[in-house]
Amino acid sequence: MDDASGRTPPARERILQAADQLFYANGINSTGVDGVIEAAGVARMTFYKHFKGKDGLILAYLDGREVRWQALLDRCITQAGDDPRARLLAVFDALREWATSQTRYRGCSFVNAMAELADPDHPARTVVTSYKRSLRDRIFELAQATGVADPGLLTDQLLLVYEGAISNRTFGNVDDACDKARTTARQLIAMA
Repeated sequence: MDDASGRTPPARERILQAADQLFYANGINSTGVDGVIEAAGVARMTFYKHFKGKDGLILAYLDGREVRWQALLDRCITQAGDDPRARLLAVFDALREWATSQTRYRGCSFVNAMAELADPDHPARTVVTSYKRSLRDRIFELAQATGVADPGLLTDQLLLVYEGAISNRTFGNVDDACDKARTTARQLIAMA
């Protein structure tokens, strides 16, 4: 598992890369620690040196996805320039880029984790809820900057479109779901 420079990444990084690929492609519950250890090419002791167990690895996996998503979202918002409406629409540009960058798109890794980790006390559920709240807060902030009369309502509408685009792209129900969601978002913003 070499990186782009041809060097072998440190063990922790290899474990996280393996978990990211396996958890997203196969599911968290279907992927055991042994599979991650094997895919990462590390010893069991090395795994436990970096992670206390699977729950710790799940949290690190979700955190890594959130960090990458936030970086992409920030970049898309910055590239949208100074127009507040373009910056709000950039959320959908980021979604399209994220969805099309996946080898095999399986939807939102956070929603998938919530569905798989049914125990209401699992620490990942709190983390996922926090990430989703953060996205809502960011969209609200962007909606407020547009000067619309009710940024809360617009935020709720855009979140419904956003999550719907993810589901419909995952199931293949709507061709070009992310592009159509962006068009819908543009119309909602114009009417707000």
